[in-house]
Amino acid sequence: MAAELWVAQPGRVPYVQGVELQERVRSRRQAAEIPDALLLLEHPPVYTKGRRSEPADLPMGEDWYRSQGIEVHDSNRGGRVTYHGPGQLVGYPIMQIDDVPAYVHTMERAIVEALDEEGIQAEVPEGETGIWTDGRKIGSIGVHVSRGVTTHGFAVNVHNDLQPFEWIVPCGLDYVRMTSVLKETSRTDAMDCFRRRVAYRFAEAFGLRQRIVSTERLTGARELERA
Repeated sequence: MAAELWVAQPGRVPYVQGVELQERVRSRRQAAEIPDALLLLEHPPVYTKGRRSEPADLPMGEDWYRSQGIEVHDSNRGGRVTYHGPGQLVGYPIMQIDDVPAYVHTMERAIVEALDEEGIQAEVPEGETGIWTDGRKIGSIGVHVSRGVTTHGFAVNVHNDLQPFEWIVPCGLDYVRMTSVLKETSRTDAMDCFRRRVAYRFAEAFGLRQRIVSTERLTGARELERA
């Protein structure tokens, strides 16, 4: 029987809380208290700056973005600036790995297959980062690895507002144009179905058997309550 992938869906989580949640789950994975895990969630509007971010990636200045109701936070993931907001599916895999390129490639393949089931022909073009369809970017990738365990991961535009991408240099690519499942298919109700597709395809790509668990089970909060 295949090893398990624990999948939790905590809903809409502020970015800082999402980072803290990842760190709690990562500590448990590093201690071998839980198997590999995947958090699928959404964030309120936020720009996150990866390790290679430059000031020019946020040309309006951070105060201007905050005046628009969008938070700005540093991140220890790879890559540069990107946007997260309601209607975008964010995936944070917390997994024990030993080959980062192979891990990223497998994650990309899972997302491409999930999008294919939505009728969207997606790919990872040579020399580009993230997931693209017909020359437009629909998904971003950025990971961090600590003591062999991953955090951060991927974000796929489902039915989120794409305007905030126009106010930055997304992922450091000043020529990029963003798209979404909604824009490509006109489906306004895709999130629930797409979330399930991603969880299934992600587990399948890594040869794991998905198991839906509560966030409390994943973080160990339930065990603490019983103690």
